[in-house]
Amino acid sequence: MSIAIALSNALSGLTASARAAELVSANVANVMTEGYARRELVLATQSVGGAGRGVSVTGITRVVDQVLLSDRRVADAAVGDRATRADFFTRLEAALGTPDSATSLGARIADLDAALIEAASRPDSEARLANVLGAAQAIVTQIGSVASDIQAARATADNRIAAEVAQLNDALAQVADLNTAILTQNSAGRDGSALMDQRQQLIDQIAAIVPLREVARDHGQIALYTTGGAQLLDGHPAVFAFTPVGLITADMSLAAGSLSGLTLNGQPTATAGAASMIGGGALAAQFAVRDDLAPEAQARLDAVARDLVGRFADPALDATRAPGDPGLFTDVGAAFDPANEVGLAQRLMVSSLVDPAQGGALWRLRDGLGAAAVGPPGNSTLLTALQSALIAPRQPVSGGFMAGARSFSALATDLLSGVASARLGAEAEASFASAKADTLKQQELENGVDTDQEMQKLLLIEQAYSASAKVVQTVDDMIKILLGM
Repeated sequence: MSIAIALSNALSGLTASARAAELVSANVANVMTEGYARRELVLATQSVGGAGRGVSVTGITRVVDQVLLSDRRVADAAVGDRATRADFFTRLEAALGTPDSATSLGARIADLDAALIEAASRPDSEARLANVLGAAQAIVTQIGSVASDIQAARATADNRIAAEVAQLNDALAQVADLNTAILTQNSAGRDGSALMDQRQQLIDQIAAIVPLREVARDHGQIALYTTGGAQLLDGHPAVFAFTPVGLITADMSLAAGSLSGLTLNGQPTATAGAASMIGGGALAAQFAVRDDLAPEAQARLDAVARDLVGRFADPALDATRAPGDPGLFTDVGAAFDPANEVGLAQRLMVSSLVDPAQGGALWRLRDGLGAAAVGPPGNSTLLTALQSALIAPRQPVSGGFMAGARSFSALATDLLSGVASARLGAEAEASFASAKADTLKQQELENGVDTDQEMQKLLLIEQAYSASAKVVQTVDDMIKILLGM
């Protein structure tokens, strides 16, 4: 081996060792950086005329387990979906109130039952009649408050959909720009790893909104598709569109055209069911809350309100009422129309005829809503009948409740039990999804930067650097000897 070849080999070794040390430094410095992938140096033999001339750095590789990364992203999307659903049921259960709460719907019903019993024992007591009115109004307020909270949850979901669609469009546009920048870097022979890290962070953000798969293309490019088959990015980014409405009422729905759907590149796309191409992420879950879960809860609450109205609207209960007149509980003061059940929970009111604040009189709770004058103060017949109507077995005619007659208190308990059961199921699914995502994330981290391994690698790099430097020193000594001869 000539002195020139030995010197060339040593110098190339120094260059490679310096570059390798730089990568180790970058790996250790970014061990906690989100989206950072461990770098490895790619070396190749350098030769001239068939003779070895050391090594050359041919590139830098980002070490990524693409299968594991893809699975983790799908798991992240599932976490967003399940957590959103669990949050809705938790909110609804809190609005209804747990059985141990003094302000729950069940407690309000028990208060009315007790107030009616007490008033029947002293029908001449104005204070006890006032307690009946207060207890009835408390039930109306509680049911209305739950209904309002359901619609507020729908409005919140509508706003979050708009925010996530905007974030989705922005992130897809940025990924497309990074694709172009990475292509430019690679074409110029420069390292595009830092840009790839940024791209990975953006894709992780998208994956929390819609579950996706990443497909590699030439020259460091990537394409993105949802797990349902929608093309998000392949050259040009897809564009989602959605129009929020702000305030939502019980009668508004996607089917009626009063709420906005989702479009992909100008074409309507399903947000639920087997035909949905975005199912499984936070975006689909928000649509589920707005269009399915909340309307179902509203329908069951309206059915409870209808049952309450029907119990006290029986003509046989109060002979003083004219046919067709509303009972103690009304639909904004009027008789309930079975064809207009949607939103009844928010329109539910106690008859103004028994409310002194609205020009009514408390004695009508004892003497009849249609009574023109005060009757015998000791007559408890109507109060007893009202209490019996509250606890009488009755089959709900709507709301999808199981068949079987039950008291109004039992019906409210069934409503709360259904919500609690749904909440527990959603939380269990959310816990499973979170545990799966955490496990995959841990596996991903294990494949990432290991500082111990990096330090071991650095020792080997130092040894290689020292060996190359020793060769350079030896060549220098040899040249000095030759020049001194």
